[in-house]
Amino acid sequence: MKKLINDPQTVVAESLEGFGAAHPDVVTVHADPWFVTRAGGTTPGKVGLVSGGGSGHEPLHAGFVGVGMLDAAVPGAVFTSPTPDQIAPAFQAADAGAGVLAIVKNYTGDVLNFEMAAEVADDVTVRTVVVNDDVAVEDSLYTAGRRGVAGTVAVEKIAGAAAERGDDLDAVAAVAERVVANVRSMGVALTACTVPHAGRPSFDLPDDEIEIGIGIHGEPGRRRVPLAGADEITDMLLEPVVDDLGLSGGERVLLFVNGMGGTPASELYVVYRRARAVLEERGVEVARSLVGNYVTSLEMQGASVTVLRLDDELTALWDAPVHTAALRW
Repeated sequence: MKKLINDPQTVVAESLEGFGAAHPDVVTVHADPWFVTRAGGTTPGKVGLVSGGGSGHEPLHAGFVGVGMLDAAVPGAVFTSPTPDQIAPAFQAADAGAGVLAIVKNYTGDVLNFEMAAEVADDVTVRTVVVNDDVAVEDSLYTAGRRGVAGTVAVEKIAGAAAERGDDLDAVAAVAERVVANVRSMGVALTACTVPHAGRPSFDLPDDEIEIGIGIHGEPGRRRVPLAGADEITDMLLEPVVDDLGLSGGERVLLFVNGMGGTPASELYVVYRRARAVLEERGVEVARSLVGNYVTSLEMQGASVTVLRLDDELTALWDAPVHTAALRW
């Protein structure tokens, strides 16, 4: 195992220390327990947004703390849910009098721990939205139902914009649920990743094979197939996404091609090129785009394709200003 770390037991803490030191104008990093908040805190009277999950998916979630997105993020150990005693103080820090929306990826540990934290932080009104955009499988090793993957970025961005414009908790939750209902994703792994404390790849994948429908923790996908060209692989990812959404000609979408951490931007744009062409051939307008490493799986080589059905309001909320370490316009 070759990694730029000192000790597998301290990698998350040292990474968070570096993250806070690099972006003091955007975030404040808290220790004992570890969580991240906006520098300056939540705007008084605004709904607070909190998300979190296992580390190893950076910039998710701490990289999306800031104006227009999250008010707090809670990082667990690598690929491990944060604990309730981390999450509860993040809820309290994000609460500015209007309640808190928790955005939780659909993994059993995350869902249970956020629920327990909401009970502990009983002085804060908490609503929860569960993201389950992965069309690859219905159940996995880590969850009951579909996993939450790259579509989480769209939920956090659009709900964050709704909170920023002054929507109340019910309205922000409703917008987040609309995004969840209209976003789908599917990913592929070309290689496995190595969790630092494990010291070996999370699964075995021959050089001439790829895993279609992989999860962001290395969970098994739909099937293992021979390595193919980028266009063919993109079609394998996009077709089930489009079918599950029931997209038809004349609709508008956000097309998001996400890297798993070890894939160069040049290759992600090859995937984007093919996905956009296929959507346009179907009469679907790609109105907004995002390409890059936003929901990663350590150093895994691979990508995911996410499609979000847009309407006028969701488009405006996507376009609204955002200023975080990882996303800003």
